[in-house]
Amino acid sequence: MAASSGDRDLRLLSPYVHPDLLSALGLLPRAVWRTAMSLPQPPATIPSPDNQAEADVDRRLSALLDRTRSRRDLHHAMLAVTTGDGTRHWSGATGAADAHGTQLQPETPFFVASITKRFIATLVLQASERGELGLDDRIVDHLPAEVTAGLHVHKGVDHTPAITIRHLLSHTSGLPDYFDKPKSGGPSLFRQLAAGHDVGWTFDDVVRMTREEHSPHFAPQDLTSPRQRARYSDTGFQLLIAIVERATGQPFAALLTERVLTPLGLEHTWLPGRSQPAAPTVAPAPVCAKKQPLELPEMLESCNDLISTTGDLLAFQRALIAGALFERPATTALLTERSNLLRNMIPNRYGLGTWIFRVSRLAGPGRRPVTLVGHAGVTGTWLFHCPELDLHLAGTIDQSTFFARSAPFQIMARILRAWDG
Repeated sequence: MAASSGDRDLRLLSPYVHPDLLSALGLLPRAVWRTAMSLPQPPATIPSPDNQAEADVDRRLSALLDRTRSRRDLHHAMLAVTTGDGTRHWSGATGAADAHGTQLQPETPFFVASITKRFIATLVLQASERGELGLDDRIVDHLPAEVTAGLHVHKGVDHTPAITIRHLLSHTSGLPDYFDKPKSGGPSLFRQLAAGHDVGWTFDDVVRMTREEHSPHFAPQDLTSPRQRARYSDTGFQLLIAIVERATGQPFAALLTERVLTPLGLEHTWLPGRSQPAAPTVAPAPVCAKKQPLELPEMLESCNDLISTTGDLLAFQRALIAGALFERPATTALLTERSNLLRNMIPNRYGLGTWIFRVSRLAGPGRRPVTLVGHAGVTGTWLFHCPELDLHLAGTIDQSTFFARSAPFQIMARILRAWDG
């Protein structure tokens, strides 16, 4: 059916221009504005009916979610918190789940972005326990020459043979991030994401971009020294996926299902384009630019990152920290065996597939410093554990814009204060 002129006016309405002004200028008929205001609007924060938290905690977290969405002009947001023993927990959602205004629910799945690195690190450590690979193995011993040849040429020297699996896990290889701005001067994948441009790529493209369009930042670090230079690189984790696939003889999606998702009963977590959720699951919330939902199927699939729910993520993290995914208790400690400053993400530090962030005394709960250990994602996702409070936090703002990189740390500090009172 053809759209009416009023419908066209609504679609063209900029979210940055108040409709009263457009109406006064004669650019938007007042009847159309009244129609727009009569459309169903998503209600305020929807808490989960299963929440187990004090009434004042519920009020503070609900208000925090409402403020986060309104002040940042976001399409939606969700968060979840649970104590280590699971006796106290809270989750909620605010905003719309889609472009039609359907209310977002606390259990709505979302693109988790680089939180997936925790899952990749888990698979690598499991493979190490099983003797399928070693953390100090050279990557050239696991990947074909067409992948590794000339991959890390720094100051005229090919350092690729010196790179180990542990280097990739800890971002200490010096390899560039294929998401960064290329030498050619074209837009980076980060900028294309921010602009809502849907682009796809393959593993071969990652290797080509790393070799031809970017330069290494430093030589692979001496991992026996007390400290190393570290620089966050998505390239390293794409290589880790290829390594663990070759070492086990199984594709990434199958490994995740067999070794993590099925054992933990994570029925609403899947790899887009490669697997499906184990149980009926509603459509995932969209990644957005402010309030505008984006269509990014190729980019989300190319990233090799998961879609999941806050409930599944928290269940995974609690099992990971408890050692339930490993055969030996000492394996869990490897995740935080080191804490190197990320040169391109100061003040964040990194272990093995593990982000380490210190909340200052001024920002922390009760005016005391605390630590957050876990991972964040470029679309404003987070999954962290606060050891001092034995508290787990997960959530998302599902944003493609640049502020989404730092937003999770600001939000988590506020969550800790809201929970602690």
